[in-house]
Amino acid sequence: MTSQHHLVGLLLGAEEDWPQAFEALTRAVGPFSYRGAEHVLDTERIHIAPFNLRDPARHEVVIDRLAYWYYHPREWLKKVALMDDVYLLNSPFTFQSMEKHSAYCALIRLGMKVPETVLVPHKHPVDNVRWAYTSRNYNDPFDLAEIAGEMGYPLFMKPFDGGGWRGVSRIGDEAALRSAYDESGEMLMHLQKAVEPFDVFARALTIGPETMVMHFRPDEPMHDRYAVDHDFLAPAVGQEAITIAQTVNAFFRWEFNSCEMLVQGDQVLPIDYANACPDVAVTSLHYYFPWAMRALVRWTAFCAASGRRSRLHVDPTPWFAVADDPELDYQAKLGRYQQLADAHFEREQYEAFCAEALPDLDERVLAWVSSADFDRVLVETVRATYPPAEHERFLAHFRGLVGLWVSDETTLLGARA
Repeated sequence: MTSQHHLVGLLLGAEEDWPQAFEALTRAVGPFSYRGAEHVLDTERIHIAPFNLRDPARHEVVIDRLAYWYYHPREWLKKVALMDDVYLLNSPFTFQSMEKHSAYCALIRLGMKVPETVLVPHKHPVDNVRWAYTSRNYNDPFDLAEIAGEMGYPLFMKPFDGGGWRGVSRIGDEAALRSAYDESGEMLMHLQKAVEPFDVFARALTIGPETMVMHFRPDEPMHDRYAVDHDFLAPAVGQEAITIAQTVNAFFRWEFNSCEMLVQGDQVLPIDYANACPDVAVTSLHYYFPWAMRALVRWTAFCAASGRRSRLHVDPTPWFAVADDPELDYQAKLGRYQQLADAHFEREQYEAFCAEALPDLDERVLAWVSSADFDRVLVETVRATYPPAEHERFLAHFRGLVGLWVSDETTLLGARA
């Protein structure tokens, strides 16, 4: 049987841990069979160079972690998607700069419980010679304190396009409001009603049709923000969190993305979406890192071997048909949205692929995470992340958490046998 080789490109920035994990696991998978053919995933780290728009692409799938801020590779992604049918996990046409604003608008239209949000003009004008004329003739004066007072304190002020907690301020009174707005400079800011008090801050990492909802503690240091907590949400609330995350991803054609939401009782309130470069560092995810790598290998293999075609642009019609149906209540709409998301991600075909082509991937991931090679990656990452005096402390911390996953996964696979 002749093997079909599929070249997967990794478009990277400063990361080393998860790319090494992904490369090691694709090697561990080796050739796999699907629909009567043998397939092999080859990986390559993509370098930045001049490119002719007519040059054919060599890659079949690209995992992009760079183009949300680096324009040259962003335009290369557009080129290979439009001209060469290269499969991209996140569409550069809808996911260019971690922009939260469109996601808020879409979710509100779909009936999700996004907190009250207002977009305010720049504090300082953008650098453009036409600004003075436009401002004089068309910028209406406004009273920021009056807007905030109508919304009610506390509030959050944050950039409309996100950016890893850049420029986020909790606003408790008018003095804090004016200070935060003055400091915003040329950033375009949202004012968003704070959800306080809340019971749980949940962060959902979605890769293809797989979602892990994690208990997130944003006030803790990064190594302690993801709590190992399996039952922190009631089943119905947990499913709603999954549906919301998969809805926004399917709507915008995003397949590698994290979403944040606050839970008040049985209410799930989305607050932050569109993370073009979701956190998958082993020093952040620790216990959940093997799950993320396994899901990424599975989805990449499925996209390559099945010949999945990209849908680069948003088609809101079927989603808005559900949103605008007066016969459907919120729960019924959630059910329909989940069906649309499942269809977009080809869930049935994906699950059949995993069973046929990668039946022993769980065991292979467990073997690698238990290996000296994984420990080498962990040691290298800790040494690159923390000062020397803290190396032993953090190695013990992360070895303990990953060791807990190894123990839990060993028990789970033993129960399945």
